[in-house]
Amino acid sequence: MAKGKVVKTVGSLGDYLKEQRVSARLSLRQLADQAGVSNPYLSQIERGLRKPSAEVLQQIAKALRISAEQLYIRAGILSPDDGVGGSVELAIVSDTGLTERQKQSLLDVYASFLALNAADGSVDAAAGAQEDAPTTTETDSDAVANEG
Repeated sequence: MAKGKVVKTVGSLGDYLKEQRVSARLSLRQLADQAGVSNPYLSQIERGLRKPSAEVLQQIAKALRISAEQLYIRAGILSPDDGVGGSVELAIVSDTGLTERQKQSLLDVYASFLALNAADGSVDAAAGAQEDAPTTTETDSDAVANEG
């Protein structure tokens, strides 16, 4: 079921990109050249056959002179509910110190934590448990050292 959702998301991204390209009066080849991607790859993105990385989306957005965040939302990288200004996803995607694979891994882990917490309400439970947990300032090795 999740796979179907990805295909739908990518398809709507492709449709959106094609609309933006046509309204900018660019051919597929022109946009591919300006974005620094191959013509066949861009065509596959537009047809919903490929899911581009955040970096490729950023290059396409720059070439189309549109918001990269809008493309991230359409691609399912960002959630429109996150409030783009302070979202964790946007921080990950825009971090130049990470590779695309590292970014995707972090996004996947973050999404899985959010899904897990939403499923069982563990955010509130975890916060409550941390507040109720006793705090100690002495470690076991410190206690042993003090006894000797």
